[in-house]
Amino acid sequence: MDKLKRVLSGRDAEEPSGLAEVIDSTSLSWGTRLKGFIACFAIGCLCSILGSCLLWIPKKGLVLFAVFYTLGNIASIGSTMFLMGPMKQLKRMFEPTRLIATIVMLLCLILTLCSAFWWRKAGLALLFCILQFFAMAW
Repeated sequence: MDKLKRVLSGRDAEEPSGLAEVIDSTSLSWGTRLKGFIACFAIGCLCSILGSCLLWIPKKGLVLFAVFYTLGNIASIGSTMFLMGPMKQLKRMFEPTRLIATIVMLLCLILTLCSAFWWRKAGLALLFCILQFFAMAW
C-alpha cells in the first residue's frame, strides 16, 4: 500500500525533501483521499447511469441525458484528483502523449451540451457521448 501511495503521489524513487513533507502535512490523508476518490467515482457512475435512463423521457430527456452524462464524466475525472492531486492530474492530462485525448474529451463535453441545449440533435449528442467515452478510455 505504501508503494501504491508513492507511485500515485509521484515520489516513487525519490526521498521526501523538507518541502515535500510540508506539502504532505497540509494535504489530505491517504484514507481521506481514497474515500473521496470512491465517493466521487460512484457519484460519476450514478450520474452517467441516471442520464442514460433519463434519455427516454419525452421532450426533456435529451437535455437531462446530456447534463447528467457530462456531469458523470466530470465527476469521474475529478475523482482521480483525490488520488494524485489537482496540479499533478492537470499536468498529466496535458502531457504530449495525452494532449490529443484530453482536447477531444473536453471538446466532446462541450459539444454534447451544445447539441442538447442549442441544436436539439439527439444523434449528435449520442455521438459526442460515445466520443467522450473513447477519449476518456484512450
